[in-house]
Amino acid sequence: MSPSRILLTATATLWATTSLSQSTEPFQLNTIVLEAGADNDNSVEVTGEDIARQNPADIDDLFKSEPTVSVGSSIPASQKLYVNGVEETNLSVTIDGARQNNKIFHHNATTLIDPSLLKAVRVDPGVAPADAGAGALAGSIAFETRDVDDLLDDGLGFGGFLKSEYDSNGDIFTESGSVYGRKGGFEYLGYLKTADGNFREDGAGDAIIGSGTDMLSGLGKIAYETQGGDRFEFSAEHVNDDDARPYRANIGQIFGGRPVPLTRNYDLTRQNFVFTYTKVAPTGWWDPTIKLAYSETDLVIDDDDQYINGTTTSFNGKVENRFALARGGVTAGIDFYSDNASLDYLYLADSTFDESGEEESRNIGIYAQARLELNPRTRVSYGVRADYQRFTGVDDITHSDEGLSGNVSGEFDVNEQLTLSAGYSSVWGGTFLAENFIINPAWTYPADGIEAVTSRNLFAAANAELGAWDLSGKIFRTDIDNARAPSYGGGSDLTANLEARGFELGLGYAWENGFARIGYANIDSDVNGRAADSYTGNYLTTPLGEVITLEVAHRMPRYNLIVGADAQLVLSETDTYDFDTGGAGPTLPSYEVVNAFVQWQPRQNENWTLRAEINNLFDTDYSSRATYGQDFATVESLKEVGRSFKISASLKF
Repeated sequence: MSPSRILLTATATLWATTSLSQSTEPFQLNTIVLEAGADNDNSVEVTGEDIARQNPADIDDLFKSEPTVSVGSSIPASQKLYVNGVEETNLSVTIDGARQNNKIFHHNATTLIDPSLLKAVRVDPGVAPADAGAGALAGSIAFETRDVDDLLDDGLGFGGFLKSEYDSNGDIFTESGSVYGRKGGFEYLGYLKTADGNFREDGAGDAIIGSGTDMLSGLGKIAYETQGGDRFEFSAEHVNDDDARPYRANIGQIFGGRPVPLTRNYDLTRQNFVFTYTKVAPTGWWDPTIKLAYSETDLVIDDDDQYINGTTTSFNGKVENRFALARGGVTAGIDFYSDNASLDYLYLADSTFDESGEEESRNIGIYAQARLELNPRTRVSYGVRADYQRFTGVDDITHSDEGLSGNVSGEFDVNEQLTLSAGYSSVWGGTFLAENFIINPAWTYPADGIEAVTSRNLFAAANAELGAWDLSGKIFRTDIDNARAPSYGGGSDLTANLEARGFELGLGYAWENGFARIGYANIDSDVNGRAADSYTGNYLTTPLGEVITLEVAHRMPRYNLIVGADAQLVLSETDTYDFDTGGAGPTLPSYEVVNAFVQWQPRQNENWTLRAEINNLFDTDYSSRATYGQDFATVESLKEVGRSFKISASLKF
């Protein structure tokens, strides 16, 4: 038995034999709260307490304890997120409520984000509410950044923190700091982080191609709240990754084909600007939210013989109101977006090969979502939205279309211990923009427009709370029809059909000073009626299979100390497709990875926090299951980082 299997077995045994009489209440270590269980049978929530406990460096770390959320690639600039087996561009993704339009290059990350900026993430897999925004084909993801209230204690007018971190694998030094305050009705927050390091090594001791670290991120917020409870807030977020990456940023190497350098420089920048008006103390039926936002992702690849610049932008907003009712409320409003995707290509050796092109999509949506408690044991949520879209292709010809989307879900408490829930949605998505790097200025479009993409989502779940124990199970399915899948040479109107299905099981246990939980997910996906491969599945899906996650944490009040560990066991997967032969593909290997940490706050000065981590404890040599190309013999997939030791110190003032 491998060392990691021994550790998993020992941990599970210890967990299972812990006394059932212990308290199920969450416990707190300053800003870190540990608890088991979820608030909603169909939602995945990463709270601020989870983020503080996990200390994530990228989105892979952020979701490592969620078996239905997978992240591919070991390099943040090329990481892609999959929810219930579906790639994130098929979900409505927002940051502080601002729509994201980040599908820029299939070798790059879709949403480059610094988890240090975040206070929470909420994922609604599959069935998403109508007010989550347009295009929620397979659900929604909402990232929320930190506010002053998340960092500054009540009664204080000024504060801040400084943090320094070192990671042994790659000699990565990370420095970050923040200042924030409030005076009268004004609030302000500023945050800056830099990270710099060399190539990292995989579990075999080999350098991971293009894995250097050169990242800059920042967040600024200013807000004003009147005595009458009117709140105005403006935020600006900036993330930049600029370093040598693999020539194809999510692939180690491709054997055969045209010769290319091992690396080239990718300069990836994402920015987000949001203005929000809310009523802090709503009265009666008046509980408005007004939001205006602009987001932009820009990628520059500057080679010796070519210069490529792709930019996606979204100007979007909404005006909505929540109408409070005796047993819940109804949120109704109107939202809009104007998205643009453009590419400029310069061939430095011969300008006759230069080209540029852009697509644009404009959408107005009207929606209403009711969330009601019918009786003390029954809760329902249902909503509808109508979208009106105008799409403009590279030939400047426009097409208009419209469609309806609806959703319904509910929870029923069978008794005090058992809750059943289920939901269904049908979503109209219109025409999605093509990725920038395949835009062809010579494209033509069908006379009646590209057929709109639609989807259907279904889930059924059960959750049982038995004293200190929490048991859960869920089945789910997503069908997406006519997903846009264009190619540079193949045309603008190619489409694909996706079916993703699976089930999830969870078991949690909480005691007075800690918790443990284990999760299992089994996810299969088909593209065009056969097993998915990672090439055809670009922007749709990838082969995932069976994933087991384990997390345990315990606080020692006497020493002001918290210790924890997490593990991921991914089983081998045989349901793959060979793109070249049209038959069964290779078996994807299993792997196990274990991480552990200890965190201490000295009693004589609790403003200090010291932390030590061991990541990939057993130095496993592997590629994450969601990483591109493992089902192709000609592709060397990017490996994950081998064993690393990370230490950090932070001072709050």
